[in-house]
Amino acid sequence: MHAGERGKKSLVAVSLEGMETFGRRLGLYLIFLCVLPMAALAQSADVHTAALNRDPLVQEGFQHFYNLDYDGSMQIFQRVLQAHPSDPLAVDYVLSVVIFRELYREDLLDTTLYAHEGFLTGKHVTEEDPAVKKQVDDLSSQAIALADQRVKANGNDVDALFSRGMAKSLKATYIGLVERAFITGLHLALAARNDDERVLEIDPKYIDAKMVVGIHLFVVGTLPGALKLMAGIVGIHGDKTKGLAMLEECAAHGVITSVESRTALTIFLRHEARYQEAITVARSLKAEYPRDYLFALEVANLLKDAGHGPEAIQEYRGVLNQAAKPGYYYSVHPELAWFGLAETLRGQNDKTGAMAAFREVVAQPLTGADLKRRANEAIHELQTQGVK
Repeated sequence: MHAGERGKKSLVAVSLEGMETFGRRLGLYLIFLCVLPMAALAQSADVHTAALNRDPLVQEGFQHFYNLDYDGSMQIFQRVLQAHPSDPLAVDYVLSVVIFRELYREDLLDTTLYAHEGFLTGKHVTEEDPAVKKQVDDLSSQAIALADQRVKANGNDVDALFSRGMAKSLKATYIGLVERAFITGLHLALAARNDDERVLEIDPKYIDAKMVVGIHLFVVGTLPGALKLMAGIVGIHGDKTKGLAMLEECAAHGVITSVESRTALTIFLRHEARYQEAITVARSLKAEYPRDYLFALEVANLLKDAGHGPEAIQEYRGVLNQAAKPGYYYSVHPELAWFGLAETLRGQNDKTGAMAAFREVVAQPLTGADLKRRANEAIHELQTQGVK
């Protein structure tokens, strides 16, 4: 083999390896856009959206969804689908409940899990339910097929394009977080972005379509220099400032992306060490949806990450006290708060308190396999330090 040929093959190998790393990182963040509850339905006449998004029954379904009452929202969205069997958005609503109910069961809606890239490379135990996988495959295929039919008939059908992008991003969420197939998730997430960009070309007032694009711009803008250059070579460009601006616009005016966009802002502001801004956004979500367990938990998580240990401990204990009140939260996974409390106590050098809290994580009946593994590893580490 000639030296030039060997050099070309080496370059190809490095490029493939780099693209895989890029794909895993970008894929994770792009699919993460759907990890959080969907938004309050804005009513501004200046913001365009599908009529179905403003339907009172749909709004009622999302109110249950925001409060983690997945069974209640499923019942409502099934009624919506029965009334609109050919609308891909109606299928998307049902698909979203199926996916997020499963993510919650697996303890995969804890944002601290994605705060570092160890999630990409570390062991991550999930117990995939074959029945749920079939539902996700069937519903996503149904939504995409219905949208494809409408786009084929009218390439400027923005509602169909947005619905198709939503189905793809939802499927990407499931594939990436449950199956950990990041590259496949990346392809779907980029396809969703393409649909949203087409929507914005046709109708710039379709604000919801800016969320995926904004997340994409921010993520690529934060990539290390070599990966950013590689992304640029294949036509993927980023801009942190523009990405945050688009997310802020969605947060203020999105019809079904306001809450998602605000939550994405808390994650990205955390990434930029702009903790106080992230905490302010998180507190606004908690105030708007006080019975949403995850929003209350996120305030505590951000306080912990910001280094406000005593405040975080108080916040975690407050969440656990509310969770102990029958019916206060529709759905609660106390193990998530116990784990955050345990980590914070350990950070404050209260090893005995941390040990007790980690044991509470293991003892909770709903604790997922991965979180239980992480808690057991922490318990073992503390035991080696002589903590009983």
